[in-house]
Amino acid sequence: MKTIIALAMILLSASAAAQINKCMDARGKVVGYGNECPAGTRSEASGVKATPAPTPAASAGAASPAQPKSLAERDAEFRKRQMEKQEADAKAGKNVAETERLKLACTESQGYLKSLQSGNRIMRTDPKTGERVYLADSEYSPEMAKAQQAVQSHCK
Repeated sequence: MKTIIALAMILLSASAAAQINKCMDARGKVVGYGNECPAGTRSEASGVKATPAPTPAASAGAASPAQPKSLAERDAEFRKRQMEKQEADAKAGKNVAETERLKLACTESQGYLKSLQSGNRIMRTDPKTGERVYLADSEYSPEMAKAQQAVQSHCK
């Protein structure tokens, strides 16, 4: 029974952490660090916590959850981070390329619509014969409707 109580006390003391304080004199100069400050100085929290050194009884028990990682584990994590970064860069590159493609399509469709609205002669190449063919006056209004749809779909 006494050994169980003794082990419990050791484990409790091993898990305790103390706050380290800055000891400052009257002029505000730091004169030291510690759990307790000397007389004539004021104590200010430093934000650092001190943990006692592990005792042999505590280290003989279960393995610590914060053990340093092996070289293979660190290497695997590094490679994983590299792959994630490459994937993110590729995705960003695709987004930029798609944005540029849409911008170009928008500019071209707006230019074509302006040409149709200004009444310029629009020439096309016949795919069967390879000859130049101009739009007839009756073909302008359906072509303007198509161009307006293209502008709306490309220029968002």
